[in-house]
Amino acid sequence: MKLYYATGSCGLAPQIALREAGQTFDLVKVDFKTKTTVEGNYFEVTPKGFVPALKLDDGEVITEGAVVLQWIADHNPDRGLLPAHGSAERYRALEWLNYIATDMHKGYANLFYPHLDDASKLRFIEGNLATRFAYLDDHLSRNDYLLESGFSVADAYLFNILTWSHRVNVDLSAYPAIRRFMARMGERPTIRASLEAEGVMLG
Repeated sequence: MKLYYATGSCGLAPQIALREAGQTFDLVKVDFKTKTTVEGNYFEVTPKGFVPALKLDDGEVITEGAVVLQWIADHNPDRGLLPAHGSAERYRALEWLNYIATDMHKGYANLFYPHLDDASKLRFIEGNLATRFAYLDDHLSRNDYLLESGFSVADAYLFNILTWSHRVNVDLSAYPAIRRFMARMGERPTIRASLEAEGVMLG
């Protein structure tokens, strides 16, 4: 398998998941400016041009981070990265994956837009993201992870997005449960290995 990623992108979460699943894979770095890799034109891998993309051994390519995470979990059921199909907790897990993808990921993405001035970004953080942080902090004050059963790919995705905080001036100091979650996640060997592979240091 090959995981296509860009340093500091949302490709971190599937890398963590693959390591949690005990899978062997190659990391292929994508240059976002040129949309190229050491292999050539990245658009030949996926016409979307976005990361992550997971290329399977049979040549099939899976895109969209939340879907890549589900694929990894479903093809390694013994690792417990998602609850069993049809279970109530499975749907809770999918709720979290979708919440992170839409409310958190897309929310943070707005803060990277260069055409937004700092004042507008601050108003967006206070008027939009603050309610999301409060919701997460309340939940994590009563749970070590997003699911009662423990670590899942949803946690990897949330961790991935929250690592962007220092890059876009998001202050998490008012959310102690979120900060404890991040510290807890940062101690996982798979996360340490993934960050090291990307050459990323947490702020």
